[in-house]
Amino acid sequence: MKAYSIIVLAKQVPDTRNVGKDAMKADGTVNRAALPAIFNPEDLNALEQALRIKDRYPGTTVKILTMGPVRAAEVIREGLYRGADGGILLTDRAFAGSDTLATSYALSQAIKKMGKTDLIIAGRQAIDGDTAQVGPQVAEKLNMLQITYVEEVAELKNDTIILKRRLDRGVETVKCKLPLVMTVNGTAPECRVRNAKLLMQYKRARTITELQRENEDYTHLYNERSDLNIAEWTVNDIETDSSQLGLTGSPTKVKTIVNVVLQAKDSKVISDSDADIENMMIELIDSHVIG
Repeated sequence: MKAYSIIVLAKQVPDTRNVGKDAMKADGTVNRAALPAIFNPEDLNALEQALRIKDRYPGTTVKILTMGPVRAAEVIREGLYRGADGGILLTDRAFAGSDTLATSYALSQAIKKMGKTDLIIAGRQAIDGDTAQVGPQVAEKLNMLQITYVEEVAELKNDTIILKRRLDRGVETVKCKLPLVMTVNGTAPECRVRNAKLLMQYKRARTITELQRENEDYTHLYNERSDLNIAEWTVNDIETDSSQLGLTGSPTKVKTIVNVVLQAKDSKVISDSDADIENMMIELIDSHVIG
């Protein structure tokens, strides 16, 4: 039985349930320091698909690749707690302000360094951008086949995979050869919860920068257990063109930011009479809320 090499693209995102007036910086980028950070929901769906393949095919490895500030290493730890085998944090000031094009470029260059892989799995989109572009752009840059909107891996045999896609018009079954990049819908099965044994095993997993910032000295522990060392790559660790990184390599520019705060005065109580309902519909159409 064949074992597979899988990379899961994951992102630490701001919790959009707690967006306030300080959520954006003056330059139009997200003020991540002011917002609670979570594992992007659909990336968790992607991780579950990878772990299900690992369950079925002994010897399969699942590595998580994430790009972000040092605190994004928490995404990798969350993956380890659920069954992933390791991960790489891509972090550098040179990546700051990246749009989808610059992000996919940096990720694709990191993937090249990681070596041969059979499957790259990502969530359909991140909740802080809702573009659904990074997965497909990574596939293009790596010149790999791609299948989007995946809901289930129906069959995997040798180098052939059969997937079910959830589309607006129904469910589509697709057969494809590996290697492959696939993006997973939020309608796919939810990710399994943390495993208690894995949580205890990896609770001290850290990147080198995290170790330098901590007061406690566990040097002997990290020397003895290589599995606790989370790889941390900077722009110097991957082959890149600096003109394609960060704000410089991002053609998408934010021109204007408008904070919309709903208050009690924005609500309106109407009766169930036909006249009131008709007037409300006219008002909504005139204000371009609907229609």
